[in-house]
Amino acid sequence: MYTLEDLIRLMNALRDPEGGCPWDRKQTFASIVPHTLEEAYEVADCIEREDWEHLKGELGDLLFQIVFYARLADEQGWFDLKAVIDQLVDKLLRRHPHVFPDGTLDGAGTQAVDVASVSASWEAIKEQERHEKAQKGVLDDVPLNLPGLSRAAKLQRRAARVGFDWPDVRGVLDKIEEEIGELREALEQGNEAHAREELGDLLFAQVNLARHLNADPEQALRQTNAKFERRFRHVESRVQASGEDWEQLSLDTLDQWWDEAKQRGL
Repeated sequence: MYTLEDLIRLMNALRDPEGGCPWDRKQTFASIVPHTLEEAYEVADCIEREDWEHLKGELGDLLFQIVFYARLADEQGWFDLKAVIDQLVDKLLRRHPHVFPDGTLDGAGTQAVDVASVSASWEAIKEQERHEKAQKGVLDDVPLNLPGLSRAAKLQRRAARVGFDWPDVRGVLDKIEEEIGELREALEQGNEAHAREELGDLLFAQVNLARHLNADPEQALRQTNAKFERRFRHVESRVQASGEDWEQLSLDTLDQWWDEAKQRGL
């Protein structure tokens, strides 16, 4: 079977200035980013659909992105894939003292701790690492290019760690109701710019609700997207079976077929 070393050799050949692939040779860090995001979402999609048959291939595509970035960095003289792996292993050893108490792979020996304790320890260690990097703000290293829902959740988790948070979910629900009222007011005033701003505030508050419910907002929305798609396809099949066009059918009829899909557990 091919190995990681074979993959590195293949990557080097693709980037070879003379005999490499023209497409791969012209790529840069920035040009690869959209492909990386797409591959990451395809991995997530396979997992959510439990498509284990295709997961292996999607993981391979995502791994190739990492190897590509490491090759580009190596060409610049910054670091190579071995340095990436070395730093990763060192960090994971440091962040798992309950498994590696002496900080080495040879010293593995899991201590009896629960998930909550592990999570608290993980965050404390990350906070110490950020302090050592001399970061000035609690939110300094939250990536700007995260999907909006994911970044909102990450910003809120950071703020919550320093005590900037509602004590329970009731405060979040009250905030959501407040934002709905402000959105209604903006719409009644006909102020579209203000309405869009209030819509953003409402979404942000809803992400906070997801966080308090220990739900990932991106995953929750993807699951709802999938549910909507299943139910809409049922409605679509009923429209096609009726022999009518969408425009000829009343909303009440479409709603009945939607409720039918719900009753069937779609």
